[in-house]
Amino acid sequence: MKLQWTSKARNDLSRLYDFLAESNAKTAAKAVRALVAAPERLLSQPRIGEPLEGFEPREVRRLLIGLYEMRYEIRQKVIFMLRIWHTRENR
Repeated sequence: MKLQWTSKARNDLSRLYDFLAESNAKTAAKAVRALVAAPERLLSQPRIGEPLEGFEPREVRRLLIGLYEMRYEIRQKVIFMLRIWHTRENR
């Protein structure tokens, strides 16, 4: 398996960092590092995330990392990180 970040997911990381950095840059950096590292475990266990309905025939799942939701899609041998947001955001 290979992990690939979409431009939207990368933009989400940047947006979350900017928001958190307003209060504390160290905390923002730590949160972003954790979010970047978390999907690495999907490489050995790609289906640990909860399957999401409404995306069929695509295989889209979500993974909760603390208070953050990460959505990803499994396509053949590639895991695409789609979006990331804080669970309190109105999505």
